[in-house]
Amino acid sequence: MENSRSTFSGKLGFILAAAGSAVGLGNLWRFPYLAAQYGGGAFLLVYVILAITFGFVLMVTEIAIGRKTQLSPMEAFGSLNKKWGWLGKLATLVPVLIFPYYCLIGGWVTKYAGVMIMGQLEESANDEFFGAYITNTVDPLIWFGIFIVATTLVIIFGVNKGIEKLSRFLMPALLVITIVLSIYVVTRPGAGAGVKYYLLPSIENLSVKTFLAALGQLFYSMSLAMGIMITYGSYLSKEQSIENSARQIEIFDTAIAFLAGLMIVPAVFVFSGGSAEALGKGPSLMFVTLPKVFNSMPGGRWIGIAFFVLVLFAAITSSVSIMEAIVSGIMDSFKMSRNAATAIVAVYGIIVGVVCSFGFGIWADFTIFGFSILDFLDFVSNSILLPVVGMLTCIMVGHFVGSDVIIQEIELNEKFRLAKFYKVMVRWIAPIFIFAILVSSVLEGVGIIKF
Repeated sequence: MENSRSTFSGKLGFILAAAGSAVGLGNLWRFPYLAAQYGGGAFLLVYVILAITFGFVLMVTEIAIGRKTQLSPMEAFGSLNKKWGWLGKLATLVPVLIFPYYCLIGGWVTKYAGVMIMGQLEESANDEFFGAYITNTVDPLIWFGIFIVATTLVIIFGVNKGIEKLSRFLMPALLVITIVLSIYVVTRPGAGAGVKYYLLPSIENLSVKTFLAALGQLFYSMSLAMGIMITYGSYLSKEQSIENSARQIEIFDTAIAFLAGLMIVPAVFVFSGGSAEALGKGPSLMFVTLPKVFNSMPGGRWIGIAFFVLVLFAAITSSVSIMEAIVSGIMDSFKMSRNAATAIVAVYGIIVGVVCSFGFGIWADFTIFGFSILDFLDFVSNSILLPVVGMLTCIMVGHFVGSDVIIQEIELNEKFRLAKFYKVMVRWIAPIFIFAILVSSVLEGVGIIKF
């Protein structure tokens, strides 16, 4: 059993690991299709504004809680205020629910990377290919198994040898590949209309739903309210600047999301004319539409390989952070070794992941309140628990623990320039905004309202 808490080797290691957590399927899969659906430039503008205000506040809060307590979320909240210890358990439940189905989707990405490498691009561009794959009983489980084993091996090696070393390689490579692909797409004939739609905000595209979609995306993109940033903050040394680290993580995360949108949204205009139907493909945009795009391009196989390997890199770094949040909680609460805790989480992830996969195939007729098994877990974790944990974290800090406790931790290194802004945001503005997400997402999710 580990006798002392692991730490990152330095500021760069922490930033790359935390950015690796934040940069995942939320950036490369979810952000582009939300931008396509909710007004392009209007969505992008709202998202950026919220990221540098609300997103920054919640990120510095979580990192500071982790570093101050040197504990996982399971124990950190109770360390600050005993009456709020239950919030740590609730926060840990979020990655527990997300981990299995995230790894299943990671398996889908692994499959498509393999398809591209094996030269099966033309087959993957067929309308029925994706549906036939996810409804198959065995094939998705093989790729899911590969993905979850890779994630588990990184966790077993620990913070320095596993998470940090993986992130030091993957994050710079991810940025380079994203830039190259973005440049390629925006220089294609017909991409200009897509670039204009994506970059230039239109007042007519601003709506309540655009605002709420952008605000909700922050949780996905920045790994907020999942306990992940608290876990990583607990591995951060007291010598490192929390404020500067949070800013750099935000910049890296937002840059990748921006470039992913710049790569995918104009591509829809190039190869599908930018129709409302094409822009509204939603979650299937990457798996169904993009293979068609690559199949139409000169050298499309190689572009497809680069893209899906890029997404696979991002998915692994995020799945590692999700699993680490759970493993760290088990280690702190039950004084268990890293290997034993990792084995328990891996077995759990495999069992629930298999159930989620069967929900598209042999158990497709089984639904929970009208949701498939995966969609139900996604709705509970992302539409309910994430905003609840985020809102309660702000309420706990702003009204019970005191924002000065967080500010003092941040100021161990240097003056917190945004202290006054932080106090107002964490005490009043952020909880109200998060409550708006919670109410709207739940009401829309159960079909009571439509924005």
